[in-house]
Amino acid sequence: MIDVAFTPRDLGSADVAVVIDVLRATTTVAAALAAGHRRVLCCEEVDAAEDLRGPNRLLAGERDNVEIPGFDRGNSPIGFDGDGGGDVVLTTTNGSRAIVAAAARSREVILASLVNLDAVLAGLPEDDVTVVCAGTSGGMAVEDVYVAGRIVQRLEGERTDAAIMAELVTEAYPDAREALTVGANARKLIETNQEDDIDYCAEESVLDVVPRVTGTMPGVAFVAECGSARVHATRPRQAQALDRNL
Repeated sequence: MIDVAFTPRDLGSADVAVVIDVLRATTTVAAALAAGHRRVLCCEEVDAAEDLRGPNRLLAGERDNVEIPGFDRGNSPIGFDGDGGGDVVLTTTNGSRAIVAAAARSREVILASLVNLDAVLAGLPEDDVTVVCAGTSGGMAVEDVYVAGRIVQRLEGERTDAAIMAELVTEAYPDAREALTVGANARKLIETNQEDDIDYCAEESVLDVVPRVTGTMPGVAFVAECGSARVHATRPRQAQALDRNL
């Protein structure tokens, strides 16, 4: 069954969950891994991110699209180009929380955006996927639903009503950048002079990376590049929690 959770709270449980926060967290994670960073440690809260501060770790994040004071950088995917090495510790208003929530309820979690769309789709099962939209402030985000519909269109399984609705949103926007500029998140980015991030996030299949949750601890999900190998939901989440290497 192909399903879509329009917000993280709509996710019950899943074998394979694909998390989307196209503006900007899942795009930023893909960019960081493509730049050569070893892992991205996605944290629900600022305090958890600060607790993970250490040598060869870059702290990144935002709250309400504003860089967190004392952090090394914000949540822009652009600045990660070519500066890889070590870990990135990331906490964001919506996306990092959605990743942690999905990891708690799913056997396998993959992160998708437009920039790595083809790479993610190459490894997904055709008939058993739940796409999880990060949304914004507890509600839906049209840009996430649009990307969810793009994924649903490429899969062969039976669709739930939510998946059908996501496809209809996608069909309403033949241009990806338009879909990414109509919602509240885009308006906030434009108001804070971060419109270049929208342009980057609207690029399609320019990164050959598949970010995957490889382990968890309370409030944190560890994400690493899993390559183009097909996704299999075989390892229990509790076993993955041991894979921390902190």
